[in-house]
Amino acid sequence: MTRFGYTLMTEQSGPRELVGYATGAEQAGFDFAVSSDHYSPWLTEQGHAPYAWTVLGAVAQATERLELMTYVTCPTLRYHPAVVAQKAATLQLLSEGRFTLGLGSGENLNEHVVGEGWPSVGVRQDMLEEAIHIIRELHTGELVTWEGEYFRVDSARVWDCPEGGVPIGVAVSGEKSYGRFGPLADHVIAVQPEKELIEGFLASRPDSGSKPRAIGQIPISWDPDRDTAVKRAYEQFRWFGGGWSVNADLPTPAGFAGASQFVRPEDVADSIPCGPDLDGIVEAVSAYWEAGFTDIALVQVGDEGQQRFLDEAAEPLLQKLRDASPST
Repeated sequence: MTRFGYTLMTEQSGPRELVGYATGAEQAGFDFAVSSDHYSPWLTEQGHAPYAWTVLGAVAQATERLELMTYVTCPTLRYHPAVVAQKAATLQLLSEGRFTLGLGSGENLNEHVVGEGWPSVGVRQDMLEEAIHIIRELHTGELVTWEGEYFRVDSARVWDCPEGGVPIGVAVSGEKSYGRFGPLADHVIAVQPEKELIEGFLASRPDSGSKPRAIGQIPISWDPDRDTAVKRAYEQFRWFGGGWSVNADLPTPAGFAGASQFVRPEDVADSIPCGPDLDGIVEAVSAYWEAGFTDIALVQVGDEGQQRFLDEAAEPLLQKLRDASPST
C-alpha cells in the first residue's frame, strides 16, 4: 500500500508553527512527516530556517503515530557523522522507533556556512559513503575509533542507542549513486519520479529478504483560489525548476534569485499543481507510484494557507490518493 507523507518545510515556517502543522498532519491522517534540514531558505521570500533536529524532537513529543524522517541531512560538512549518529539515536528513542535518518551529499547553500569549502560531487559522495559507515558503527553502541580519508573518530560511543540502530535512507540521483549506496542503505530517496532509479537501487542491493521503501516528494500549491495558489508557488518555489545539478551548487538565496529571475508564474504552474483541483494533484502524484515509489511526501507551498490546507483539503486529498494508488 502506498503511504503518503507531509513535509515540514523549515524554509517557509517557524519552529512553533512546524510543530503545530505536524500535529495537524497526524490528525488529518498522514502516515509520516519528513523534515528538510537547512541552514538557509532557498529564497528570501521564504524567510525561515529553524534547526530541524530541535523541531523534530518537539514533534516526536507532540505526536503519537506519525513516522518521522530527515529529507535530507548531509552528514559530512556542517555536521560531523559522529554528531549525526548521536542525534539520530536520540530522536529514535524520543519517537519510540518512528524515525528514519535520511542522508544525502548536501547542498552548497547549507554546507558552505562552516567555511570548509564546497567539494566536487565525487568527493562529496566519497565523504557520504565514509560517513554512513561511521554512523552504522556508532549505532552498534560500541566504542568506535576511526581513521578514514575524510573523518576521524576518537574513542566515541553513542551511550543512548536504540536496539538495532536507526534505519537509513540515502538520496540517489543516477546510476553511479544508486549503485554505490544501494548496498549501504535501508531505503532509497529520490525527488524525481524516475522508475530506473528505483529499479536500479533495488537491483544493487544484496538479497536480504527485507523490502526497502522508496521515498519521494512532490510540491503542491493548494488553495481555493487558483490565482492565489500560482502567486504563492511563484514567490516561494520558482527555484524548484533548476534541478539538483544546479541547486546543489548555488551558495546563497541571492544566487537562487538570480538563477530563477527569468522564471514566469506560468512556468511554475506548469510544473507544480496549483489551485483547488484535488484530482489534478492526484494525477501529478500518480507519476511517483507508477515509478515504484512506496512513500510520497507532499509539500504544501508557503506558510500562508498551510493550516487551511490541513483543515480543509488534506483529508479529502488523502482519501482520493489512497483510492487511486496501488493497494499492494
